[in-house]
Order: sequence, then C-alpha cells, then structure tokens
Amino acid sequence: MVVLNALRDILSTPAILVGLLALVGLLALRSPLPDVVSGTLKTIIGFLVLGGGATILIGALDPLGKMIEDGLGLQGVVPTNEAVVGLALEDFGARTAGIMGLAFVVNLALARLSLLSYVFLTGHHVLFMSALAAVVLDSAGIGGVSLLLIGALIVGSLMVIMPALAMPFVRRITDGEDIAVGHFGTLGYITSALVGRAVGNPAKSTEDVRVPRSLSFFRDNLVSTAVAMLLVYLLFTALAGPSFVSGLSDGINPFVFAVVQALTFAAGVWVILVGVRMILGEIVPAFEGISQKIIPNAVPALDIPIVFPYAPTAVPIGFLSSTAAGVVALPFLGPLGLALIIPGMVPHFFVGGGAGVFGNATGGRRGAVLGAFANGLIITFLPALLLAYLGQLGLANTTFGDSDFAWVGILLGLVANLGVVFAWALAILFVALTFALGYLFPVMRPRQDAPEEASDEGEAAVEGEAAVEVEAADPPRTT
Repeated sequence: MVVLNALRDILSTPAILVGLLALVGLLALRSPLPDVVSGTLKTIIGFLVLGGGATILIGALDPLGKMIEDGLGLQGVVPTNEAVVGLALEDFGARTAGIMGLAFVVNLALARLSLLSYVFLTGHHVLFMSALAAVVLDSAGIGGVSLLLIGALIVGSLMVIMPALAMPFVRRITDGEDIAVGHFGTLGYITSALVGRAVGNPAKSTEDVRVPRSLSFFRDNLVSTAVAMLLVYLLFTALAGPSFVSGLSDGINPFVFAVVQALTFAAGVWVILVGVRMILGEIVPAFEGISQKIIPNAVPALDIPIVFPYAPTAVPIGFLSSTAAGVVALPFLGPLGLALIIPGMVPHFFVGGGAGVFGNATGGRRGAVLGAFANGLIITFLPALLLAYLGQLGLANTTFGDSDFAWVGILLGLVANLGVVFAWALAILFVALTFALGYLFPVMRPRQDAPEEASDEGEAAVEGEAAVEVEAADPPRTT
C-alpha cells in the first residue's frame, strides 16, 4: 500500500514526473552533466511556477464563484475535479493507484508501438481519469483484476487518443512546434475549433484587435486581462451586495477586495505564462533524447496552459464566454430532469480559456467567443448526465468538471452495466483505435514525416476540405 501511494504521488505530481522524463531524455542525448542538472531542475521549477500561478488564480476565482452564486441566487452541484476525486480516493484509493500506474505503462507501450507517439504528462488528470474509471466500473459490479486491467487499458489509450485528436488544431496554434495538449477537456477544445472554423475568420485573431491610441495600454495582455476582470469582479460584487462580500473579504471594504482579487487573477495568469515558457524552453530539447533513443518521434502532451502564450487575449475571452454559457444553460437543466450545475470558475477558466485559444486558431475573435460558448454548454450538460453513473458519489454535491471525464464516464457506465464482457470489448476497442487513427490519419501523428500527399488526405479527413492554413500568433518571449 505504501509503495502504491508513493507511485500514485509521483505519477500525479506533474513537476516530478516531467522532471524525471526530462532527466531520461537528457541522459539519452548524453548531454554534459551541467546541462543534465540544469535542464532537469529548470523543468521541475517551470512546472512548480505554473502550479503556483494556478494556485494564485484559483484563490482569486473562489470568491468570484461565491459572488456569482449569491448574486444570481443559485443553488446546486458545483463541478470540481479535485473534490470528487478526494471523495473517490477514500474508498477507491488502491484501485485508483493501480489503474493509474498500469495506464502509464499502457501509454508508453502504445506510444512505442503505434504511430501516435504521445507521452501524456498531465499526471493529475491521469489520476482523475483513473479514479473515474474505478468508481464507474465498481458501480457496474466489476471488480478485481478486471477492474484494474479494463481501467488501465481505457485510460492508457485515452492518453494517446485525445492528444492525437486535438493535434491538427494544436499544430495551427503553435505553428508546428513539437508539443501536444494532454488535458481531458479535449472534446470541448475540438468542438470550439470546429465551431470557430464554421462561423469565423482565422485572419481576424484576438491578438490583432486594433485599439485607439488613447487606449493603447490594452495592447498589453496583462493590462487588458486586469481591466476585464476588474469589471467582472466589480459587477458581481454589486450584484451579491456589499454585506455578502464583506463576509468573504475578512473586514476589507468589499469593492477594494474586488479590485485586489481581480488584479490577483491577472497576476496568476502572468505567472502561469512564465511557467509555460520555462517548460517549453527545457522539455522540448529533452524530448529529443526520448524521441531518438527510446520512443521514435515522441512528443510530450502537456497541460492546457501550454497553449495560453500563443493567444493570451483569447484566454480571458474564452473564460468569460464559457462561463456565460454555463449561466445561460441553467434554466434548461431542471425541465430536462437534470441536476442544477453551478458554473465552476476553475473548469470554466482553464477549459474555457483553452477553448478560446482553439476557437481563435480556426475562427479568430468570433471563433474564440462562440467556440468557448459551445464548450461552456458541454461542461454544463455532460457533468449533469454523468452523475447517474457515479454510484454513491453521485449523491455528493459535486461531479467532474471537464468534458472528457463526462463523456468517458457516461460511455463506460452504459457499456459496463451490460456486463464485464462488454467492458472488456470497449477496452480492446480503445486500444485498437490508437492504431487505426495513426494509420488512417497521418495528420494526427505527432510529427508529420509522412509523404505530403498522405498528410493532405489525412487533414482533409479530419478538418474538411475547407480548412485553411493559419499563421499562429507568436508566443510572448521572456526578456
């Protein structure tokens, strides 16, 4: 049990996991010792900086969520991955750790054997998906070795399949850099990109908004984010009422508190972007060693903030649009017999912000707004549907907040309730899908070393004949 818990902690701590892989990659390249030490430590520190920024951001979002709930008079279920997994680990800790450890082995095996050589490095999301698999399979009456192996095959396959499905759009965002998105909100990102392509113009990017000279400070992404969030915080402070906000502010004037939290939010975004730049500077060269020596063409699949620097203005736009969709959807949940899903600020920021970047890549400003709005609808309705498959956990006042947890949990629940044979069949289907996607769609491969004709055919199949080439916005550089 102690070993399993230690393994779970290592695999669910992105900084340690990615640092170890950077170490392996640098050793495989036979880099000098100073470069190995420096590259490994900078990779770990970069992830810790990113995590620190996320902590700052979440701390600022928490009072905003309470203001929205009180200001709009909402009561219901708040989707929070960490909360629902915390409940799950109380009863399913060992099974979750077993699925998680085996899933990493499956991921590495599939990356080595298939054409989709993605190494999924967002460890906490693997923990979340493993907990989901353990809960849903147990609720369907499946246990023992079957639970561990079925869960590991499904989770390990998803660690390859989801980065592959997003890759055609990630390539547009990053202008072909050797990184992928490893985050289980991929259904929302792909939907946003497709909506953006259908309704928008990629040439009209969020990053190219023209402003009058008197408002030139809006060209600074940090300042524009701060101003936008100041308006949001002050609005909901007024709606919730000064007396309610005073209870959150620990005696500080409610409007002063709102200003501080808004600026803290902007600071958190800035820290995240700094961490992302550090990671990109170290992990991509390190993965050259893994690619050359261990897993041919290996590409790291990283957490969603990895795309934020490529369209930083699209991030707050996506967040606000996704949150608006969550509010708009509320009146429709009750008549459909679904639990009332309160918009959770954390999933709407990270997943909604990511959806804004994806929508912007294919549809510019309109794509960022409408694509993220579509994502907001997805992460409102699907978590409500998922509650039925979470067994006793479904009675708790929370559920999973990101789109892939919801659709995977619903699909797995439907199939597993038919019997263990059907659950095994689904697991084998997921594994087979990793090979089929890599073979049939070259555009989903991490590095397009296939002949140009094949690549063009694959892109047409995935993105449609009307797809146009987009020049992604250059990421901000550190000085």
